[in-house]
Amino acid sequence: MKPVTLALSIAVALAGAPAFSQVSVGIGLPSVSIGINVPAFPTLTVIPGYPVYYAPSVDGNLFFYDGLYWSLNADHWYSSRWYNGPWDFVAPEAVPDYLWRVPVRYYRRPPPYFRGWRADEVPHWGEHWGPGWQAQHHGWDHWDRHAGPPPAPLPTYQREYRGERYPRPEQQADVHRQNYQYQHQDPVVRQRMEGEQRHAPEGRPEPGREHEHEHEHDRDH
Repeated sequence: MKPVTLALSIAVALAGAPAFSQVSVGIGLPSVSIGINVPAFPTLTVIPGYPVYYAPSVDGNLFFYDGLYWSLNADHWYSSRWYNGPWDFVAPEAVPDYLWRVPVRYYRRPPPYFRGWRADEVPHWGEHWGPGWQAQHHGWDHWDRHAGPPPAPLPTYQREYRGERYPRPEQQADVHRQNYQYQHQDPVVRQRMEGEQRHAPEGRPEPGREHEHEHEHDRDH
C-alpha cells in the first residue's frame, strides 16, 4: 500500500474513534490525533509481575515496554520512542504478547468492549477479535509468570524535553540514539524496528545528519 493511501486509511479509521478529554496522541500525520496530550515526561509505574509500565496519571492508555511507548485507542495500537509522539500505527500482529497480557485495571481509558471483564484479568482479546486473531496469537495468555524479562530502563533523559524543548520529529531519532542505549529484547519488537529500518526511503539521511554531505563538499573544496 502506498504511504499516502495508508495515511488516508488510518485517518478515516481514526475519524470514528471516540475522543477523550485531555488526550492528544498524534501519529505523525498532520491534524490527526488519537487523543493523548502528555505535556511533560509522565510518571511511569511498573505493573506488578510484568515487564510493562503504565502511566497512572495520564487520561489515556499509555504504556512503556521494551524501550517504546505504546498506546491503545479503541482497536488501534500505536508506538513511539517519545512520550508524546508522534506515533506510529502498529498492526495487531506486531503488538508484543506482554501488552496483550496487561490486566484490565491498568487501562486508564478502557474501550467500551472491556465492560463486564474482571479488573484483575487479562482482556478477553480472543473473544473480541475472534478465532482468526486467536490462531495468530496462540499461547499469548499462557506464560511463566516467574521467568519474564525485567522491565526496560526508562528513557529518563526525556524529562529535560518539554514545551519548546520537545524535539521535532526529524530530530527525535538522533536525540534518542545519543541518550538511550537500550537494545530491544522482544523478538516481535526487534523484527518490527528492523523492518522499519530496511524500508526507510532510499537516499534519505538519518535525522541529524541531513547536512553531512554539505560539509563533505565544503571539505573537498
